[in-house]
Amino acid sequence: MTSEQPRPAAGAVGPPTSSYRLQLQPAFTLHDARRAVPYLAALGVSHLHLSPLLEATPGSTHGYDTVDHGRISEQLGGEPALRELAAEAHRHQLRLIADVVPNHMALPVPEQLNQPLWEVLRDGPDSRYAHWFDIDWTAQPGPVDAPGRGRLLLPLLGDRLGAVLDQFTVEGDTLRYFEHAFPLRPGTAGLPIGELLGRQWYRPAWWRLADGELNYRRFFTVNQLIAVRVEVPEVFEATHRTLLRLHADGVLDGFRIDHPDGLADPRGYLRRLAEATGGAYTVVEKILTGPERLPADWACAGTTGYDALRRIDGVLTDHAGAERLVHAYRQDCGSTADPAEEGRRGRAELTAPGGELAAEVARLVRLVERIGAAEPALADHPAPAVRAVLAELLTAYPVYRPYVVPGEPAPAEAVTDVTAALAGLPPELAATGELVRGLALGELGRGPAKDEFCARFGQTASAVAAKGVEDTAFYRFNALLSLNEVGGHPARPGLRPAEFHDWCGYLAEHWPHTMTALSTHDTKRSADARARLTVLAELPERWAAECAAWTTAAGPCPDRPTAWLLWQTLIAAWPVEPDRLVGILLKSVREAKRATSWTSPDERFERRLTEYARAALANPGLCPRIEGFVHSIAPHARSNSLAAALLHLTVPGVPDLFQGSEEPLYTLVDPDNRAPVDLGSLAVRLTDSPADRPGDLAREKLHLTATALRLRRAGELGRYRPLAATGPAAGHLLAFTRGERTVSAVTRLPYGLDHGGGWRDTMLELPPGHWTDQLTGLPVGDGEVSVARLLKHHPVALLVRDS
Repeated sequence: MTSEQPRPAAGAVGPPTSSYRLQLQPAFTLHDARRAVPYLAALGVSHLHLSPLLEATPGSTHGYDTVDHGRISEQLGGEPALRELAAEAHRHQLRLIADVVPNHMALPVPEQLNQPLWEVLRDGPDSRYAHWFDIDWTAQPGPVDAPGRGRLLLPLLGDRLGAVLDQFTVEGDTLRYFEHAFPLRPGTAGLPIGELLGRQWYRPAWWRLADGELNYRRFFTVNQLIAVRVEVPEVFEATHRTLLRLHADGVLDGFRIDHPDGLADPRGYLRRLAEATGGAYTVVEKILTGPERLPADWACAGTTGYDALRRIDGVLTDHAGAERLVHAYRQDCGSTADPAEEGRRGRAELTAPGGELAAEVARLVRLVERIGAAEPALADHPAPAVRAVLAELLTAYPVYRPYVVPGEPAPAEAVTDVTAALAGLPPELAATGELVRGLALGELGRGPAKDEFCARFGQTASAVAAKGVEDTAFYRFNALLSLNEVGGHPARPGLRPAEFHDWCGYLAEHWPHTMTALSTHDTKRSADARARLTVLAELPERWAAECAAWTTAAGPCPDRPTAWLLWQTLIAAWPVEPDRLVGILLKSVREAKRATSWTSPDERFERRLTEYARAALANPGLCPRIEGFVHSIAPHARSNSLAAALLHLTVPGVPDLFQGSEEPLYTLVDPDNRAPVDLGSLAVRLTDSPADRPGDLAREKLHLTATALRLRRAGELGRYRPLAATGPAAGHLLAFTRGERTVSAVTRLPYGLDHGGGWRDTMLELPPGHWTDQLTGLPVGDGEVSVARLLKHHPVALLVRDS
């Protein structure tokens, strides 16, 4: 919590010690969550972390497609069910954190589900809700009788307008196109269909026009999610009224903010929210890139934890082995590309003419034209030159976005990043580059168009980064899939223990209550799936040989990168049902946008890939070999799973557990990872003794999780201090104290440890006192202890000093 953040109100609940994410949906409602409360309390969490609560489109399995900010989703049980959940949680000393979606609403089907948007479609820029939505009314000609007023492009037709005119029907004051419904402008219902369409405040259009002509801001490239302008105080109040009321009533105690980078002014939004809640616990889904740090003046407790995921996975990854694996991948695939270059290509494709974010770039170009028209000193920069400069800046920008507030000096890191990104411009674009640089950094004075450019550049940059890197490049470079995670840095695999300790110290000092995460509803592979893949970095030559052998056994794959994707997906999630595997592969290759894509699917390629994957799973000679390989790395994957879990649960911050991840969870990208979890069965297993089945990873992980969570809840975790081992295998141990009474010790790079002679005489010097391992119940002693003895039963240890 920074010095500028409002302090919590008197009597407010303190920050969480841990949280548990529940994915609410029609198949798992607030009533189901209420029934899970006793189990979650026994597990040891302090807060339930709920996916979005407000009314969403019918059947929504995620809740990020809000249609009504005025009520809790009836599909989930409505406000009565939420209040019942809160009451049950309070009886068990638990509190609730709610996921908030300030950036966008659904553009639903049928459209009248979103009543504010319905009124905008009917009344256009004169609607009382016109200022709610981020629409550029100047980008499209208006109705024939008001050509200068503009209208909203709706890219949803299956073909060009002329080919589908006869598919429109009029029913009273409603225009229908299949399942779509649009309000008619008053007085136009009786017109012939062609004239009627020309008189509306919206323009139904062929869906392929979206990328170049869209005139409303979206969530990334999702046409069905229209952006909301929460920077307008009235819009903030209207869209947050229900959640703020529930917070004031004590039903909700904290908030998770979805996609803050989409907001015009993230800092201003967080300050307004903190003022409205008295400083309630708030975290933001901010993706930090490389060494980037969360702005210190944001009124929040920290991020949702992807920065922790990258560090925890990183310190458990063999850097040298990962580099050799990348080399083998390039040789096999005949490619010289690296993750950084793939990221740049992904960004460039989005911003190029015809790219999926070309319309967003065009909007920035129009703003520059408006600025030049109003200020002659900034005029005469041709649109193609402006577009080229913007494309270069958005392609080369090293992080998601700058945080520039008009009227304030730009942050030093923003100045550095913008300047560096434009350093490669050719001389003929230098003058335009200076103009765009000044506008992006807010250095050329104030004015409506300048302020808008400043905000909109940041919003566009974040969309380009997310779609170009995470949703494109990370699906193209398949050397080691565990690196290709949200917030990941595959160009720099692995993290030295000293770097890990430095990061933990930074968190403890600056963001002690930030969330940390390993698996989320957005991770491409769950933590345990990645734990298997991380082993591959320790045996790169063996894995490359297996890949080649399996491909030979299965026959020619549609392409070599896809073969690496297929075999690693099987390793990560084994055993995998054919339909599940095909769904994951098709999503991955469409996101990669090389051989096929969502918008231009290559049916022949997809059919070949589908047949290849199904044949591989039906191959009687291949499946035993895959299963044998998974079995051979299981001890090392087990070590990675337990090590990541213990680090997650005991480093500084607030561990956020994804539903079901207290036991081994081998899920893949959504929707695979969003299925309901049987929490009732987990509750039964929580009472089982981990000694019933020694080496049973499910029992080990559940016991470890509950033990660490209960220590957290009891306040046993204090100041962070690294501990250093000595001896021949010291580099394979990562250890630290949390306060005076707790020590965590985990194995890293277990394959190399086993094949390098084991722990031998490696020793760990414990702080003074008598210690007991909470995972085994066995005394450890004090002073210098043998690591081989310490980790005899498990690859990790959680020690508590005896009172």
